[in-house]
Amino acid sequence: MSSSVKLSTAVKALCLLAKVFPDPQNSNEIAKAIGVNASKLRQIMSSLLKAEIVGSSKGACGGFYLRQDFTELSLFEIYSALEDRKIMDFDVADASKAKDSEMNGYNNYFYNFYAKIQKQIEEEMKSTKLKNIRSIYEETLK
Repeated sequence: MSSSVKLSTAVKALCLLAKVFPDPQNSNEIAKAIGVNASKLRQIMSSLLKAEIVGSSKGACGGFYLRQDFTELSLFEIYSALEDRKIMDFDVADASKAKDSEMNGYNNYFYNFYAKIQKQIEEEMKSTKLKNIRSIYEETLK
């Protein structure tokens, strides 16, 4: 499953949990509500559980529930719980293997260019809170 699909699935699941807070929802209920495979959802929820974004309870009325403050949870925090790699994992040629200084200069240019884009993406994801996404979704229902 791609990083973008994992992130969007996690966001939908977390928005559902916020909607029913503080009640837990089991993975089958969440998967059915957001239209994803329950097995894939459990993998995502496991990562969110390890990151302490959600908690879980056992039993007939058990399931997953939000542990963190929904209003302050950012896309970056969610992504970081799901992936151990950068958002945009650009591959730049190793400057030490460049045959001359001109090629080394090009390599350095692209390394710095991609690093700047990565930083911009991370800042945007840090400033985007789950509450904002949920409110946009709720507006579309009106």
